[in-house]
Amino acid sequence: MKIVVIGGTGLIGSKTVERLRKRGHDVIAASPNSGVNTITGEGLAEALSGAEVVLDLANSPSFEDKAVLEFFETSGRNLLAAEKAAGVKHHIALSVVGTERLQESGYFRGKLAQEKLIKESGIPYTIVHSTQFMEFLGGIAQSGTVGQTVHLSPAYVQPIASDDVADAMADVALSAPANATLEIAGPERVRLSELVARYLKAMKDPRTTEADVEARYFGARLKDQSLVSDDNPRLGSITFEQWFAKSTQPT
Repeated sequence: MKIVVIGGTGLIGSKTVERLRKRGHDVIAASPNSGVNTITGEGLAEALSGAEVVLDLANSPSFEDKAVLEFFETSGRNLLAAEKAAGVKHHIALSVVGTERLQESGYFRGKLAQEKLIKESGIPYTIVHSTQFMEFLGGIAQSGTVGQTVHLSPAYVQPIASDDVADAMADVALSAPANATLEIAGPERVRLSELVARYLKAMKDPRTTEADVEARYFGARLKDQSLVSDDNPRLGSITFEQWFAKSTQPT
């Protein structure tokens, strides 16, 4: 089967491409660097010719409100139109658990707009909502840093390792369209401020964390239910300790 992975050279994309190729499929890792650009439309028709499945794993290069919305709307429209012309049978997109609950945030407004385009496209689809990736903990810590203190919400998160995400995306790619939203989450539910404190301690980072209920997460104020899945998610198996031990091994 020919499968096109948009954002196929990124964190999740590269791992998903590897898994699908190991299962014997013809996989195109599409990105602007490979001549496939969903914003300009360059190379889309050629890449999608004969493809049965498309996974959209691309992310906006900017987190600024207007830029994020423009990215997801333009990219989504161009990609879905090209898929319709090519006769693609299954469109899959990776989104975020809690997207519909976090509309204070420009990023999540962009993701919701992307999901709306998919649902209205007429192409059979599966949307996968994932909890936060463990690989983003450093960036989350940086976003809340003032001086030597990291101010973060104590709301619950359920972080998932990118390897577990890629396993799920590969399985969805080889399954029938759900025409619905599925959720995936990590094995452990923990408070965001506590998790980042564990991460910083493991990294021997001197910064301290402070739980702050008013601290924003990409512009949104969090509640305990904001970022966790209660919708019978597929659970990953990799714990924070297992992920950290593997991620800090010399390559």
